[in-house]
Amino acid sequence: MQKARGPKTSEPSRVEELRKRLERIEKKLDFLLTGAERRRLPRKHAEGLEAIGGVLDVMTLLSLPDHLRKTALALIKLGRGTAEDVARETGRARAIESAYLNQLARMGYLKREREGKRVYFSALEASELERKPTPKEGTIT
Repeated sequence: MQKARGPKTSEPSRVEELRKRLERIEKKLDFLLTGAERRRLPRKHAEGLEAIGGVLDVMTLLSLPDHLRKTALALIKLGRGTAEDVARETGRARAIESAYLNQLARMGYLKREREGKRVYFSALEASELERKPTPKEGTIT
């Protein structure tokens, strides 16, 4: 004989249970987001975030992996700099910072400017974004 494993839930009640869980999660996320907007950051962090500008806003920074976020914040603090400058700020190797800065530039968050042998990076402003042309109707993309 097999033991009963408890009452089986019907499909409609399972769906209702999932809907309630999702609603609770949504409420918690709303609470966290509105709370984050109201919280004051320490002065040293607030100054850096005010200087971010258009492309690297707070939500974009939060969406980046930790290693790229640290690089982006160091560059924002510097304003403009080379991989060596950022490496001095983060305490990581210059080669690592160079790779991270180039990755951020490929992602469209930074701009690169070559001056002689040096490559300088800086955060893009919203006005500097390249606007992609919208496809015309009837064309296949």
